Amino acid sequence: MSVTEMFSYIQGFLSADQDIREDIRKVVQVLEQTAREILTVLQSVHQPTGFKDIPSKCLKARELFCTVRNHTGELKTKFPVEQYYRYHEHWRFVLQRLAFLAAFVVYLESESLVTREEVAKILAIEVDREKGFHLDVEDYLAGVLILASELSRLAVNSVTAGDYGRPLRISNFINELDSGFRLLNLKNDPLRKRYDGLKYDVKKIEEVVYDLSIRGLAKEQETGGDK
Repeated sequence: MSVTEMFSYIQGFLSADQDIREDIRKVVQVLEQTAREILTVLQSVHQPTGFKDIPSKCLKARELFCTVRNHTGELKTKFPVEQYYRYHEHWRFVLQRLAFLAAFVVYLESESLVTREEVAKILAIEVDREKGFHLDVEDYLAGVLILASELSRLAVNSVTAGDYGRPLRISNFINELDSGFRLLNLKNDPLRKRYDGLKYDVKKIEEVVYDLSIRGLAKEQETGGDK
């Protein structure tokens, strides 16, 4: 093979790779748009009247996840299955965002932590990397950490809306989450930095709970709950 032929072959390889990346980017853009639509629906729970509409907001979000599943199905066809991590950078951010949104919906519905398996099911992708397009464990964890930040905001807005019991429950949930993350030996630098932000979420929620306690609202809420 001559030098010219060799470089022509290389150019063909680069062109094919660029075509794959462009196809991936087009689908990812649509996924990002749908993710923004889901976030817009869920953000309304932060409004003073939003707490009353949580069930309907979650239902609307789940309907939009149907669109997400269509596009993740399309994304799977855009690259060789064995080259997942070659192109992972293109969809990593949007998968983390979608993992957060799925976690937020599940929390609003049941005040529980969504599992990685549940998120994968909601997104219609795999859990095991051997099966192809999957939810990487670090992307799942990043989504959970974004949830913690969102819940710290929800705790503050709950007080504004007169829901004094919710911050106490959020506090318990976040503390359990923090304890869980302390068990992990995180090597991923971006994930580690995001985890470092969890302590600020914990502190922010503790301040909300402390303020409620000082004002006697936490005790009043507990008493009301016992009745």
